[in-house]
Order: sequence, then structure tokens, then C-alpha cells
Amino acid sequence: MFLRVARKQDSWFRRFSCAVAERVGSHWAFLVALAVVIVWGVTGPMFHYSDSWQLVINTGTTIVTFLMVFLIQATQNKDGKAVQLKLDELIRAQKSARNVFADLEHASDEELKEFAEEFKALRAKGLPHETATRKAASAAAGARSSSNRE
Repeated sequence: MFLRVARKQDSWFRRFSCAVAERVGSHWAFLVALAVVIVWGVTGPMFHYSDSWQLVINTGTTIVTFLMVFLIQATQNKDGKAVQLKLDELIRAQKSARNVFADLEHASDEELKEFAEEFKALRAKGLPHETATRKAASAAAGARSSSNRE
């Protein structure tokens, strides 16, 4: 019954970034980083707290941070897309759900604000959640279709 998704070979960067993100997200990576800082701090008196001694930690942390931003962002992008696709599938699989919500990640800030205001108003009226969702979806679909005609 379950279909397997055919997996294409991930790029070397994708494999590398996922592996690094998994490893640096562990408690062991934190302990290693803590040990490096402790060793650096303990060696301060040996180097008389010189500018070179300070430059070592500053340069090291700057380089690691700079590179990690890109690696972590790559894995977050992949995870975010996967979650969005899963949510889209769940929304589309529900007969009573409004498909207009399946594409909210592409909505403008103004559209999201309008949805939030509509839900807030419907909650204030005390409508049951299901009714509030349907009314907001209908209003949003009407607003989109009228703005598309203009």
C-alpha cells in the first residue's frame, strides 16, 4: 500500500551538510567546543594573554561560525521543504480541509495578516473551530479570486 519514493543520489554537498549538521548538533560536539575554550583559557597565562593568543580563538570561532551558517541553512531548507510537502499532503487528503491553506508559505505578508485577523475575529464570535476555518478559507478564496480578476 505504501509507495516508496525513488531516491535520487544527493549531491556531495547535501550529504556532507546533513552529516556535519547531525554531528555538530550532538552533545559530544558541544563538549569538544567547551574543551577547546577551556584549553584556550588555561593557556592564557602561558602566552601572557597576548594579542596573538586572543586572535587564535577569535579567528577560529569566526571561521567555524561562517561555514556552519551555510551548512545548517542547507539542511534547514531541505527539512523545511519536506515538512511543507507533508503538511500539503495532509491538507489535501482531508475532505473537509480547504486547499487554499496548502500554499500559505507562498502567501504575502499582507495575506497572512488578513488570515490571522479573520481567524481572530471568528474566534471572538465564538464560532466552533471547524466553522471558523471554513469561513476564513471562503473569505480568503473570494478575496484572491477578486484580486486576480483586477
